[in-house]
Amino acid sequence: MDVAISELNKTANTIRQDIIEIAYKAGGPSHPGPALSCADILTALYFSIMKIAPENPTWELRGRFILSKGHACPVLYATLARKGYFPYEWLYSLRRLDSHLQGHPDMKKTPGIDMTSGSLGCGLSAGLGMAYYLKLAKTQSKVFVVLGDGELQEGAVWEAAMSASALKLNTLIAIIDSNRLQSCGAVEDIIPQNRIEEVWRGFGWNVLEIDGHNMEDILQALKESCDSKDTPTCIIAHTIKGKGVSFMENNNDWHQKIPTKEEYEQAKNELNAERATLL
Repeated sequence: MDVAISELNKTANTIRQDIIEIAYKAGGPSHPGPALSCADILTALYFSIMKIAPENPTWELRGRFILSKGHACPVLYATLARKGYFPYEWLYSLRRLDSHLQGHPDMKKTPGIDMTSGSLGCGLSAGLGMAYYLKLAKTQSKVFVVLGDGELQEGAVWEAAMSASALKLNTLIAIIDSNRLQSCGAVEDIIPQNRIEEVWRGFGWNVLEIDGHNMEDILQALKESCDSKDTPTCIIAHTIKGKGVSFMENNNDWHQKIPTKEEYEQAKNELNAERATLL
């Protein structure tokens, strides 16, 4: 589906505004920082690249998506709501009792969720299983997995990486939301990831590096990944945690902080000002 880059940028801005609304109105920690950093990526996937059917969330031939960094779920919930998987009003019920929207994605509660996630390090393994099934079923449906760069410290990620290349799962696409911050601090200060692109290549993956906020770069990388013939692809997307809100950008305090009324209004004003430049 070809959608103008200008329209995708406006949609990403809308989803960022939704994330701020959730952070302020849901009444509990919602991880706005890590959600904002991958808004452009999910916009490109759901509004341009993925083959999906919101009216039939379990359509067998659909593309699959796993948010392995499940704590960033507000970006996924906002995206699904904007695509029509469920009513927009559900967004304000995040993490509340009996809500359809849990603090991490739950495939048994929320339409459009392909895999329950939250325990970091598990998403790529689940995606591998999906991709292998789809290969055996002789379908070319794609499986996209978004991981955090801090999440790469989990050993299960590398077990899946080795297996995926051995199985030649060209329909499996891993996207690293590389915002250089994890819950407890900077990735570089905890476990440095020097030359991580060479590690993925060493495991037999096709590797692409992009600006994770440049919609043209994102689309080009995703399309190239979908055309891969015999290898899985890893897209290392360099991003900014808290992207779009000045006082949240690269500020790890916003990993799961709740904004005050003044902070909420400032964030909305900044995003509205950005949107005006996109019209």
